[in-house]
Amino acid sequence: MKTLNDLLTLPRFSDLEVLSTHKDLNRPLETVEITETPDVANFIPENAIVLTTAMIYRDDQLKIKKLIDSLIPIKCVALGIKVGRFIEEIHPEVIAYASEVNLPLIKIPSTQPLGGLLHQMLSYLWDSKTQQMAFAFDVQKRFSYLLTHDVNNARFIAEFGKILNTPIILLNPWHKVIAHSKHFSGTQKPASFYVDQLSQKNFKRIDQEEQALVIQDIDGKPLQISAMPIHVNNYFPYYLIILEPEKMPYPISEFAIEQALLVLTFILYKNQKVEESYDNLKTDFLNQMLDAYQRTSTEQQNWLDLGKNYGLVGNNYYQIAIVYFTTDQTTQTRERYQQEEAQIILNWLKENLPLKMRDVALFKLKNRNESVLIFQNEHEGITQVLEDLSQELHTLLPIQIKFALGNAYQTLDELTNSYIEASQTLENCDQLVDAPLVQHFQPKGLAGLLKKIGDKDVHYFCEKNLKELAYPVEPTFQELRKTLKTFLDFNCEITKTAKVLFLHRNTIKYRINQCEELLDLSITDPESNLILRVALELSEN
Repeated sequence: MKTLNDLLTLPRFSDLEVLSTHKDLNRPLETVEITETPDVANFIPENAIVLTTAMIYRDDQLKIKKLIDSLIPIKCVALGIKVGRFIEEIHPEVIAYASEVNLPLIKIPSTQPLGGLLHQMLSYLWDSKTQQMAFAFDVQKRFSYLLTHDVNNARFIAEFGKILNTPIILLNPWHKVIAHSKHFSGTQKPASFYVDQLSQKNFKRIDQEEQALVIQDIDGKPLQISAMPIHVNNYFPYYLIILEPEKMPYPISEFAIEQALLVLTFILYKNQKVEESYDNLKTDFLNQMLDAYQRTSTEQQNWLDLGKNYGLVGNNYYQIAIVYFTTDQTTQTRERYQQEEAQIILNWLKENLPLKMRDVALFKLKNRNESVLIFQNEHEGITQVLEDLSQELHTLLPIQIKFALGNAYQTLDELTNSYIEASQTLENCDQLVDAPLVQHFQPKGLAGLLKKIGDKDVHYFCEKNLKELAYPVEPTFQELRKTLKTFLDFNCEITKTAKVLFLHRNTIKYRINQCEELLDLSITDPESNLILRVALELSEN
């Protein structure tokens, strides 16, 4: 049951002043009455507040003592007198008498209409849904203003914490704190102290809309929390954690919280789309750079300067890794799930890679669920670092990421070679039942064996079988050679070759026809195919 003290502590009633002296204001409060008659005690129930203008007592305030006496037997909670209309100030003797008989005497300012005050008090006492909805819409209006003014997550959560008047925490899909209210400032424990107590089992319960959980506070005592998922994505939600929800002030309601969550969802969605737009710009840049190096044009742009904003740095070490993930029977046909999974991996790597390696540029592949890492420094124990990253994510979410690496090269214009090798490594991993978390490029054994032959014989063999494509100088022949090698590496599949080289299928067909005319043979012929593969490998250096 609500008490007089509960009502008086509400901000909306802050202009009401208790004039009499009382040790305890925790009287049970059930209703509110307005009266101007002296015998009101005969017509009102117990546990009520009586509101009056004291009109009939304006000529003799001391008669209010008799009114007070009549209210004591019916357990009146308080007597509220409005000043400034019929009486300017309440007589000190009346105040002293109210203190003596222990009946709270409340001064109501002239600016407070009794009718409106009655309505507000009854709305509070009856737990009015209308009042709660009005507050909820106020919350929505306030937060919608924040949304249109482009606030970040931290600012929104700070404002939300003020309204709830209790600590709140916002988590990203892999359960890391990304924002929290100011209640944690200067405390002994950070927000992560409370989040770290939540297990994977707890988060599964939260995903199933089981909001109430119990953890421990800094003293080891039970602490109630309320947790709810925020579905910006279909499968990998954000999370909002409210500590001590039982202390939220009136009229905070479930509906008000839902309105705030709706606006928060929009803010997170908007920020996510802005980030994805930037990722798309990076993807376009990567495609253009790889395509330019494929063409080996004499008019190369300064890709290093153009890519500084995307993480490219000048160095003598460049190596590509393609990041991909495995699927199971439940996810391999769910396209939307895989798209969200790819985005989670990209965001996870953005946050965690810089903590383990420096000078790593990260790009998403266009229209694919894979990403590309460009290592621009030689890292000791790179395999272990990548395996650790994979395992760390897997402990938080049902996602298993793997890495397919090409060789390292000394110049940026050789990056395409590393990309092609990484693509070949990925192709080989797809054919394995259980590929390792990190797979490095493995050159073909036959070509390595034949390289032991004398240089003159190798040179003769390559020129005899590849002709102008053996050691090309002209850009046209360089492009044809690269297309031919990629075509053979992908077992003469036009679609895969076009995908890797970022070219149209018809372009690949045209170039292969040119190669066949130049070499006067059928590339798909098994014997010719083998000879060309060996010659291409031997003439690489």
